[in-house]
Amino acid sequence: MRDIARTLYADEHEQFRSAFRSWLDNEVVPHHEQYERDGITPRELWLAAGSHGFLGLTVPEQYGGGGTDDYRFAAVMQEEVSYTGVIGSANGFTLHNDIVLPYFIGLCNDEQKARWLPGMVSGERIGAIAMTEPNTGSDLANIRTTAVRHGDTYLVNGSKTFITNGINSDAVIVAVKTDSEAKHRGISLIVLERGMNGFERGRNLDKLGMHAQDTAELFFTDVEVPVANLLGEEGKGFYSLMLNLAQERLGMAVGALAVCQAALDQTLAYTRERKAFGQPVGQFQHNKFLLAELSTEVQIGQVYVDRCVELHCAGQLSAEQAAAAKFWTTELQNKVVDRCLQLHGGYGYMLEYPIARAWADSRIQTIYGGTSEIMREIVGRAITGG
Repeated sequence: MRDIARTLYADEHEQFRSAFRSWLDNEVVPHHEQYERDGITPRELWLAAGSHGFLGLTVPEQYGGGGTDDYRFAAVMQEEVSYTGVIGSANGFTLHNDIVLPYFIGLCNDEQKARWLPGMVSGERIGAIAMTEPNTGSDLANIRTTAVRHGDTYLVNGSKTFITNGINSDAVIVAVKTDSEAKHRGISLIVLERGMNGFERGRNLDKLGMHAQDTAELFFTDVEVPVANLLGEEGKGFYSLMLNLAQERLGMAVGALAVCQAALDQTLAYTRERKAFGQPVGQFQHNKFLLAELSTEVQIGQVYVDRCVELHCAGQLSAEQAAAAKFWTTELQNKVVDRCLQLHGGYGYMLEYPIARAWADSRIQTIYGGTSEIMREIVGRAITGG
């Protein structure tokens, strides 16, 4: 069975894919195991990514960026990071590019853009976004981190957790309450920068997977932040977050299918070579049926997600379409990787086999960026009207 030919990408996207894949193969893959052991990627790798033009693709050219609004380049990067199995080492790049930078590009005034964007393109300034708190996950309206204005500064107090790029980051978009009495209307976005007094990083969290991706706790104790670091309007932070979540969830769907395809490719190769009872494992009827099912589901998912990318590029992707893509593909990812690990037998449990690492790296997908349950709630509200 031949895969359905994809029509999403043009020649320029495939040329970019080739360049980015070559860089990953030469600069990231050989060191991935060390980064996994270290629990973090070195800042030198960020500088290298910047020097090759892999950071800030959507940043205007006047600030050193790529100046493109074509999301398909970001999708290519997400796919290649997932295909190569270096999600822990390179997922921070995609978060920096596709989740953090849209806030800076869309909300910064000219002074803020000139101050922050060039460094975020070069890799000298690493971005992060801090929404989740120890007692507040998806319920953003009830965050407790506060920012109280005193003249030309905000005094920020509170804490955040599970923050990707939390250790490496230099510019962190923090969701805060500027009006503690309001719910959604009381949320604002403020950029806290490395070196500010009272801004402390906790431990680099020890996770099930994605070990090379630094994920940290952040603590704020009477941090004095200039009002000039406010992103957008005070009290409008929640609405800005909602606008950008669709792209975040779409990116996770793109990556999920790439992981599925990589797992299938590895498993097909393994089951052709591995023999049991005198024949290749892949020739047993149960295994053939299972592989047929998984392959079909991945292809079906690919058609839907490619269409979502097209809609996003046209500015037409809805919140519920992105939520549907996110929960369906990430649930599929966990299914595919788990079944593929099973087909590897005992070797699937060994970390020297990519499928074992993929299993550990994949489990978070149905949790972060909005749990599958929250995604179903978004879709359910949209289709039922309540």
